[in-house]
Amino acid sequence: MIDTRERLALDVRGVVQGVGFRPFVYRLARELGLAGHVGNDSARVFIEVEGPGGAVYEFVARLQTDAPPLSRIETVATRPVPVVGETEFAIRPSEVRAGHTTLVSPDTAVCDECLAEMNDPSDRRYRHPFITCTNCGPRFTIIETLPYDRPNTTMSAFPMCPACRSEYEDICDRRHHAQPICCHDCGPTLVFESRSPAGDEAVERASGTEPALAAARRALSGGRILAVKGLGGFHLVCDAGSEAAVGELRRRKHRPDKPLAVMAADLETAHRLVHLDPGEVELLTSPARPIVLARRKPDAPVAPAVAPGDPFLGVMLPYTPLHHLLLGGDPVNRTEVPPVLVMTSGNRSGEPICHLDSEVVEKLGAMVDGYLTHDRPIHVPCDDSVVRVVAGRELPVRRSRGYCPMPVRLVHPVPPSLGVGGELKNTFCVAHGEHAWVSQHIGDMGDLETLRAFERSLGDFERMYRVEPRVVAVDAHPGYRTRRWADQSGSLRPVPVQHHHAHVAAVMAEHG
Repeated sequence: MIDTRERLALDVRGVVQGVGFRPFVYRLARELGLAGHVGNDSARVFIEVEGPGGAVYEFVARLQTDAPPLSRIETVATRPVPVVGETEFAIRPSEVRAGHTTLVSPDTAVCDECLAEMNDPSDRRYRHPFITCTNCGPRFTIIETLPYDRPNTTMSAFPMCPACRSEYEDICDRRHHAQPICCHDCGPTLVFESRSPAGDEAVERASGTEPALAAARRALSGGRILAVKGLGGFHLVCDAGSEAAVGELRRRKHRPDKPLAVMAADLETAHRLVHLDPGEVELLTSPARPIVLARRKPDAPVAPAVAPGDPFLGVMLPYTPLHHLLLGGDPVNRTEVPPVLVMTSGNRSGEPICHLDSEVVEKLGAMVDGYLTHDRPIHVPCDDSVVRVVAGRELPVRRSRGYCPMPVRLVHPVPPSLGVGGELKNTFCVAHGEHAWVSQHIGDMGDLETLRAFERSLGDFERMYRVEPRVVAVDAHPGYRTRRWADQSGSLRPVPVQHHHAHVAAVMAEHG
C-alpha cells in the first residue's frame, strides 16, 4: 500500500512560546522525515508539514504527547493544504500580530538534567547557582515586557559569553533560546553579607559561589537567621530543628503562632516530617514545587515552635539551583547545614514580600543576621504557592509561584475587565476574550505597601496582556480598600458584587 504524500497546516495555541516549542517541532519533523516550516506570532505557533500521510499524522499526535515540559497546549487546529514538494524543514522568524496576546509560562523548578550537570565535576556549570535551560527556571518573575526575549528580562544586564551564545543559537541544544541562560563566566554573582546588630555596617562579606555558600551554611548551622533571595522574593531562613532559632525568628517577625513553612533537603527528608500519599508526593516534586500542607508525624525532627498546635506542616522541596546547593552536600568547603530549614516569606507583618535588593536592609534588617543574595533583579514579586490534597484532588490555598500567570480559560468570551479581589489574601484578575489572568498572591490590603504592590502588579498585567479594562468588579462591602480604590480610579465603571456570589461565580468560571 502506497503512503500518499500529504501536507497539513496546524495552528497551536496556549503557552507555546519561550518554552522551546519551535525547536521541538523542528526536531520532531526532522526525525519523521517531514518537510515544511514552523513559526510563531504573538498569538500562536503556526506549522506546515509535508510528507507521507502516516508520518504527518504521527507528527500531529506526538505534537501533544511529546511537547516540551513547560508548554501548555490549549488548542490544535489542523487543515489540509496543497502539497508543494518541499524537501527541507525550516524555522521561520517571529511575526507580530496586533491585538493578540502571548501567554507566559510560570517560574518552574530546576529540571533533572540541569541538576545532573550542576552536580557533575566535569561539566562547565558544575555547582552553578543559576543553571537553567529551556525546560526550567525563572520566567514570570524576570519578564519586564513582552515579547519574552532576553533584552526584555532582568537578564539583559548579563551579556552571554561565547560558550553560552553558541548553545543559545544551536537549534539542537537544550538551551536554544533559553533567555536566562548563563554560566560561571557570564551570569549573576552570589554574595553573602552579615551585618552588625544595628544593621548599619557589614561584619563579613563573601563574594562568589563557594565563599558565599560556605558562609551562609556556617551561619545557619550556628543558629543565625538569614534573608535568602529566591525566585520571587526573599525568604527568612533558619534551622527548623532549633527551638531557639525559630523562637527568635518569631520574636523579630512579630509572628507569635502562625505556622511557618519549611524546606526539606530532599524527598526522603520530607517523608520523615509528614505523612505523604502519592498525590502529595506528586505535588511536592512537580515543576511548580508548591508548599504542600500534609499531616505532621509525631516525631518530625522540627522544633515545636515551627507550627505550634497544628497537626499539619507546610513542606516544600528545593526548587532553585541555589536551594539545592545550600541544602545539599558541600564537597568544596565541607560545611554542614541543617537538613530542614524554615523558609517563610521575607516581609514585615502586613507587608508584601520583599524582592528588591535596594530595600532588603531597610525592610528585613531588624529580622536577620545576614543576607545570601545575588545581582539578578526580580521584576515581579511572587510568593510561594500553598496547596493541599483533599479527597485525592489538589486544592489551592494560595496560588502564586509555579502557577501564576497561567490563565483560566473561559467558556464565554468577556470584554476587557478587572476584578480587584477582596480585602484579605488579595489577588486581582484581568480578563479579555477567552482568558482570565489571576494575579499572584498580593496580601492583605490594609497596608499601604500592599496597595502599592497591587498597583504595580496590576500595571504589569495590563501591559503584558494588553488589557485596558472597561469595567471593574468590586466587593459590595463599602469599607474594603479595593472597593475604595476602584471608586477613585475615575476611568473605570465599578460593578459591586456580593462576596459569596463572587465565590460561586469564580468556581463556575473555573470549571466551565
